[in-house]
Amino acid sequence: MEKRKLGNGGLEVSAIGLGCMGMSHGYGKPADKKEMINLIHKAVDTGITFFDTAEVYGPFTNEELVGEALSSLRDKVIIATKFGIFIDAKGKQAQDSRPETIRRSIEGSLKRLKTDYIDLYYQHRVDTNVPIEDVAGTIKNLIKEGKVKYFGLSEPGVKTIRRAHAVNPVAAVQSEYSLWWRKPEEELIPTLEELSIGFVPFSPLGRGYLTGKIDEKTSFDKSDFRNILPRFTAEARKANHAIVELIDKIALQKKATSAQIALAWLLSKKPWIAPIPGTTKLYRLEENIGSLNLKLSPEELKTLDDASLKIKIEGNRYPEELEKRSGL
Repeated sequence: MEKRKLGNGGLEVSAIGLGCMGMSHGYGKPADKKEMINLIHKAVDTGITFFDTAEVYGPFTNEELVGEALSSLRDKVIIATKFGIFIDAKGKQAQDSRPETIRRSIEGSLKRLKTDYIDLYYQHRVDTNVPIEDVAGTIKNLIKEGKVKYFGLSEPGVKTIRRAHAVNPVAAVQSEYSLWWRKPEEELIPTLEELSIGFVPFSPLGRGYLTGKIDEKTSFDKSDFRNILPRFTAEARKANHAIVELIDKIALQKKATSAQIALAWLLSKKPWIAPIPGTTKLYRLEENIGSLNLKLSPEELKTLDDASLKIKIEGNRYPEELEKRSGL
């Protein structure tokens, strides 16, 4: 398995990681725990070392799953988790990145993940009520205490990144990035390159849409959060099919799957990009790993770049109240 370095501090991960959220949160009924532990073990067997979770996934149950799966393999893997989002009394997500809350969060995550340290600890979303310097300073202290190895940020704006990085080096930034969400190319990626910060794209397959297996007739489980996303209305899915057709065309030429084309495109962008596609299926895991053996020519990359920019994608990626949490 190809390895990639995130940041200047020595953090090295498999070129493709595994996003674990969907195993227990967000995409309908949680998958069978035993099957997911087996899937995580299979991922390790194939060379994946990079596993992504968060305390709010479940909440808490996803960290417990990852902890149970990886506790016996701890020295072979990099575990990333996140703090700063909790479920309030009304059942809605809220933010809290106060230093005392971060300290409570790290203790809970360490216990659930059955570990003494977190490799990569992300602020899940920027908390506008807490100066980012206070957040970075708290993580700096946790690093000194040996409870955290590397500091990360999820979906921050570039000003926030610079301010945080000045207090404690940011090893990696996580953000959505794919052929149908290319906004990170405007400011984020140039800033990360300037500061030597790694990039971890989540939803690199457009929450499943770029695999070509979702259309306007697809129905989601009532608890699947794609039901609330403007980009996933039946009308938007039908209107956005042009991006799938573009990827399918290249896939046919390369004798590959659409998912492999979408991931290969991402992997070609920078040597310090490590996407974390999520799955609950072994054949999808193997398919995603197969993208590492797929090399797109400069002409094919240019076709994907140019043509995808000309396609108008219908629907926002989040409802307005959730999009406000993003710094992009």
